[in-house]
Amino acid sequence: MNKPYSSAAPHALDLARRVLTIEAAAVQALVERIDDHFLRALNLILDCKGRVIVSGMGKSGHIARKIAATFSSTGTPAYFVHPGEASHGDLGMVTAQDVFIGLSYSGESDELLTIVPSIKRQGAKLITMTGNPQSSLAREADVHLNCAVAQEACPMGLAPTASTTAALAMGDALAVALLDAKGFGEEDFARSHPGGSLGRRLLTHVCDVMHADAAIPAVREDATLADAMLEMSRKGLGMTAIVDDAFHLLGIYTDGDLRRTLEKKLDFASTPVSSVMSRKPRCMAPDALAVDAVQLMEQYGISQLLVVDADNKVVGALNMHDLLKAKVI
Repeated sequence: MNKPYSSAAPHALDLARRVLTIEAAAVQALVERIDDHFLRALNLILDCKGRVIVSGMGKSGHIARKIAATFSSTGTPAYFVHPGEASHGDLGMVTAQDVFIGLSYSGESDELLTIVPSIKRQGAKLITMTGNPQSSLAREADVHLNCAVAQEACPMGLAPTASTTAALAMGDALAVALLDAKGFGEEDFARSHPGGSLGRRLLTHVCDVMHADAAIPAVREDATLADAMLEMSRKGLGMTAIVDDAFHLLGIYTDGDLRRTLEKKLDFASTPVSSVMSRKPRCMAPDALAVDAVQLMEQYGISQLLVVDADNKVVGALNMHDLLKAKVI
């Protein structure tokens, strides 16, 4: 019969803490192994004219997949190849210009050892990550990275836990070192993550979200307050630009200006909007990043912006809702 949850809780918490302590120690131990071997592996990948192939069986295979994905997303083209499938045709993907990274904690994975001779005949460079520097895979490698751990976090010492964590951390260390060496920046990252929040922030420009052409709220300088209110209502952006005949920006009239106008009890049918407009509104260029528009709005406590070109002609308009809809915020 299963024990009640409450009686198991203290032991479970102690065990969970032990797991984290062991795995943290396994990662910390890798710090002392960031040496010439690591640097040689880094340079092999930097000099690679092809792609990086990462491979491993079982749990090591899952870690290999993640390492390949991290490499690819940070500027180092990489993909995962299952070692079993590699010996049945997929090895044809490997060329002399590639670097092959094999993961096996024991360093004796039959599936990897079977394809090593073919990898070397192809002329590809071989990097291995194992827990045994004297293993068969370690001896065959051009560069071996030692990912040995003092113990697994599994109480029985059977399930790969600390060892897979160490291999994953070593892969991350390689990926970040490569990222820095290649000068891979935020914009590069955004280009490979267009669906993510960073991609939207760094790749979305003002011209991508602004209202343009007939959707721009605008009236001439001789328009009345009533004309301005009607234009604001039609376009629904909480503002209107005031422009000359060539569409050069003269000023802006917003919802906030309207509230202040109401307090003055002016005649909306006869009062020209130019007499109450804001003459030096905050504006953005169409090629500016949308995230910069957000920052400008937040800095000055405004919720609408006009977009002008180099000649101060109004080419667009947007408000905070447009930026929210584009998921820039």
